[in-house]
Amino acid sequence: MFNGRINYRLPRNLLFVFELLALMLIFLYYRHTLNRITVIYSLALILLVYISNFLLLKITSGDNFIFLIVTMLVSIGVIMIYRIDPELGIKQILWIGMGIMLFFMTYLVFKRIRGWENWFLLYALASIALFILTLVLGTNIKGATNWIRIGSFGLQPSEIIKILAIFLIASYYTNHEKFTRMKFGKYYLLGIIYVFVLFLFLQKDLGSVLIFLSVFIALQFIYEEDRKLVLINLSILVVCAIAGYFLFSHVQSRVHTWLDPWKYIDTRGYQITQSLFAIAEGGFFGTGLGLGYPEFIPEVHTDFIFPAICEEMGIFTGIGIIMLFLILVYRGFKIAINQKYKSYRIVALGISILFGIQSFIIFGGVLNMIPLTGITIPFVSYGGSSMLSSFIALGILQVASEELDLDEE
Repeated sequence: MFNGRINYRLPRNLLFVFELLALMLIFLYYRHTLNRITVIYSLALILLVYISNFLLLKITSGDNFIFLIVTMLVSIGVIMIYRIDPELGIKQILWIGMGIMLFFMTYLVFKRIRGWENWFLLYALASIALFILTLVLGTNIKGATNWIRIGSFGLQPSEIIKILAIFLIASYYTNHEKFTRMKFGKYYLLGIIYVFVLFLFLQKDLGSVLIFLSVFIALQFIYEEDRKLVLINLSILVVCAIAGYFLFSHVQSRVHTWLDPWKYIDTRGYQITQSLFAIAEGGFFGTGLGLGYPEFIPEVHTDFIFPAICEEMGIFTGIGIIMLFLILVYRGFKIAINQKYKSYRIVALGISILFGIQSFIIFGGVLNMIPLTGITIPFVSYGGSSMLSSFIALGILQVASEELDLDEE
């Protein structure tokens, strides 16, 4: 599907040089507390990223730039996380390593197995089972019950459900004619999606509600012939937003903070104001790695890693991250347009929209353009569930970028 003569060697080598330079800066900053484990893990990550990019050229005829873009994002993220907390940095390296292995495993499995578009009921039941499991075993964190913790290990099931929901939508619209022939068939997908939304409301996870409905509305707008359903969906989204505001006090708090963070600078507005201070302090080129004060921002390694990067690496680096996401989403759309099989095309579109929506929501939140939602930046922020699910989604997108020989249509 993509031109195999494109030279990927230069960007791959530039990424390698960037990682080495960043590693040297980190080692200089932590030279008094440096240990063998840190050196081994850091070098292993650089080799893993380089070898993975090289190996991908050998096994796929698809778009190799999406993996290059993502490895650049994870490199910037892990450098900042290690600078904030070396122990978390080591853990993030492990998550990235596992994520890359999952990427290749997903690529091989998704490419070999056929009939993904025929498992509509399985996607629905698996998602509902994960929602029920979250409600039963979930832990309340920052007002939302969306984590399952077993000892020191934490899992966010909604990260997996996002991918299942995209497959659910793809399955429905691939078999759209079959569903429309059923009684009330055209409402099946709408009903299931709003069952998901109901579960998310029960979990008080309104950030995920926004993501689910955004992806669904975008795909529905493209593929739904009955435009009334699109209008119904948009109306319900507005109702959900208003209901969420009046039902949940933490949502009201975030909206009030968004409207005037300076009024609450010593309390609930402290996080967002520190974020804005950090971005302003960094200027265009940053204070320098290790010369800023990212620790002043609560949850800086997860929700607010972007301001920390802007403070120490500069607004230019922040703009670079945003541009990397724009290119990733653009190439995802290009993959979808070039893919001749409908189910793979919808899945590619859904994953691209998912990456775009998630990044927009968190960038908008930390810049105080929209209320904060507690969503992490894919591939950049610290976190295992987000990192692994994002690499799984990327592996699926990688398969969709190839010319496939299927009997689907």
